[in-house]
Amino acid sequence: MIRSLAPHILVVDDDTRLRRLLERYLSEQGFVVATARSAKDARAKLESLAFDLIVLDVMMPGETGVELTRALRHSDPDKQALPILLLTAKGETDDRIEGLESGADDYLMKPFEPRELLLRINAILRRAPKPQEAEKKEVRFGAWVYNPDRDELRSETEVQVLTGMEAALMRALAKMPGKTLSREELVEQSAAGQAINDRTIDVQVTRLRRKIEVDAKNPRYLVTVRGEGYCLRPD
Repeated sequence: MIRSLAPHILVVDDDTRLRRLLERYLSEQGFVVATARSAKDARAKLESLAFDLIVLDVMMPGETGVELTRALRHSDPDKQALPILLLTAKGETDDRIEGLESGADDYLMKPFEPRELLLRINAILRRAPKPQEAEKKEVRFGAWVYNPDRDELRSETEVQVLTGMEAALMRALAKMPGKTLSREELVEQSAAGQAINDRTIDVQVTRLRRKIEVDAKNPRYLVTVRGEGYCLRPD
């Protein structure tokens, strides 16, 4: 795949005017920008180019942004971890939760200020896994080993690919294995300055449990401490 040195963003929206405005604005901010008018068009771009982030409209004809997000999270490893920022005119809480549960890293309502979009993109890119980051030694729990240097979660038979937000949350928990962290502490440590809330943390914890627990509804390792927060319990 072709990759540029500057962060490469794919803007996917069926609104031609908005797509062009975002392309121009983000290019002026130093990003390399490609655009797609549909999920089908986006898939074609993803096959030939490497991206650092997707800005993805939810309400598109045919395959929606949420449906594309879910599909990408179950595709090859390069695309599974690709950060996704959803754009939508739907502002209900259930809609936001659906977007996050699909695997998106963030959710921005239309209409929005370009500056807010820029701040959110930069926040996502800051917390995306970076190979050069070295934090602490590996943490072992059950069949899994988490390596914070590589943001790698592996067992003897498989490697679990983490999204940007999942990796940020995992790093925060793995810094202090066995210690309970409040939702507020997890927001502060994993959001990189982004305006997320307690519910977002709950959604990401649920998604992590589905990846690491034998029974996600009765977690053994990523546990809830009632009235306090969450704890990663190592072996």
